Amino acid sequence: MVNKSDNKITAEILNRLKAYSSKIDIGYTGFVHEIADGIAKVKGLKEISYSELVEFSNGVLGVAINLEEDLVGIIVLGDYLDIKEGDRVKVTGRLLSIGVGNNLIGRVINPLGDAIDGKGEITNKKYYPIEKIAPSVTKRQPVNTPLQTGLKCIDSMIPIGRGQRELIIGDRGTGKTAIAIDTIINQKDQNVICIYVSIGQKTSRLAQIIDVLEKNGALEHTIVVAANASDPASLQYIAPYTGTAIGEYFMDQGKDVLVIHDDLTKHAWAYRQIALILRRPSGREAYPGDIFYLHSRLLERACRLSDKNGGGSLTALPIIETQAGDLSAYIPTNVISITDGQIFLESDLFYSGIRPAVNVGVSVSRVGGNAQIKAMKQVAGTLRLDLAQYRSLAAFVQFASDLDEKTKAQIERGARMVELLKQGQYATMSVEKQVILLFAGVNGYLDDVSISKISEFEAKYLEYMETVHNKLVQKIKKEKKLTEDIISELKNAITDFKKSF
Repeated sequence: MVNKSDNKITAEILNRLKAYSSKIDIGYTGFVHEIADGIAKVKGLKEISYSELVEFSNGVLGVAINLEEDLVGIIVLGDYLDIKEGDRVKVTGRLLSIGVGNNLIGRVINPLGDAIDGKGEITNKKYYPIEKIAPSVTKRQPVNTPLQTGLKCIDSMIPIGRGQRELIIGDRGTGKTAIAIDTIINQKDQNVICIYVSIGQKTSRLAQIIDVLEKNGALEHTIVVAANASDPASLQYIAPYTGTAIGEYFMDQGKDVLVIHDDLTKHAWAYRQIALILRRPSGREAYPGDIFYLHSRLLERACRLSDKNGGGSLTALPIIETQAGDLSAYIPTNVISITDGQIFLESDLFYSGIRPAVNVGVSVSRVGGNAQIKAMKQVAGTLRLDLAQYRSLAAFVQFASDLDEKTKAQIERGARMVELLKQGQYATMSVEKQVILLFAGVNGYLDDVSISKISEFEAKYLEYMETVHNKLVQKIKKEKKLTEDIISELKNAITDFKKSF
């Protein structure tokens, strides 16, 4: 007697046999022909795409970057010392991509998306390719919403808009990273997600930066992507693309994102190292011919999407290190031509105590007043020109003895404005407070205050405005422009304050 359950099992087996189709697994199709300095040359991978992920027999991943007739050049994304000639290489069938999601916020990850902050593993269901074609012109809209840095000299004269690419450039130790960190700190409660990409920095330096962000409550809206100096060149090469891909995920949700690449000079060095090992033809300063394309395809992805496409924005602040202030070097000129302006930091200004050490004459924002609120435009309209004129006059005055009254007045006011624009590190300021201070300086209310007392005047005046005239401060914040009533109230407030100062 045949059991019913036996019949059921037999039917299930027959169904499975019918559904079965034989297929050949062509995963293991290649082998390592040569391995050196994090670059593997692999034979036998005929059906592979550029930027496709491969897996070595020891579990380490690599990405195809050089497609030749017989060999495929693969950069190893991890420890390459365990890989030997003859090892099998398996094609994964997917392009190099990064896991994205809201759970990345507040975390420190490596360029492959693995957590390195000791706070547990990060699991993401969605993946974004790290290389992507930038949105076309038809998908964009003009940059006209300010991204406040909290720094008086930048927000007033070199404004940054949401969706802009603004280069921070200067010699080593002039405060480039400080400006970037201040900008991240100032995005608290501004609904901007910040991504800080650290390329080729010492681990101890990165730990200091993370500590500063944590103490200032800025890590809550920040993702840190770290490819440290001790990491292989391959990870330093993909780090900025990883940061941008994560930013695009949030931008596609209609959010505003700020990505800081610190710094692209070390990124170019890492790429040069990879290109030389791959025996690509080298050009100027031993960089490969596509070094311009390396940064242009990265920074072009920063934009402000049109409302039809979600209205999100991705602002890029790349950092470049110069040698002895040489802006005409190869990498600086490349990145200057890709970006929408630059903030140039000068060693001489830094060492003479003018910090942030921004050289107003060379710095420029090609978005300009479009990325400023009307109140700031009203008070800082001619400030940049006035300061540039003051610089040239001050240099000339060193050789002149007798000056006319107009020149003297111009120099005196210029010196006070320079003093007023100085700002301590991690001491960001809201835009309405900046407007109140600059209004006082531009309209000559500081002309009779001695230069040594400007910082004291600033602190006490802001405290006075917050306590006695808080309604006026809130009115400027709400209106975003200086009406005739607000101007007369400001004039009365500063006159009253100066009586007691």
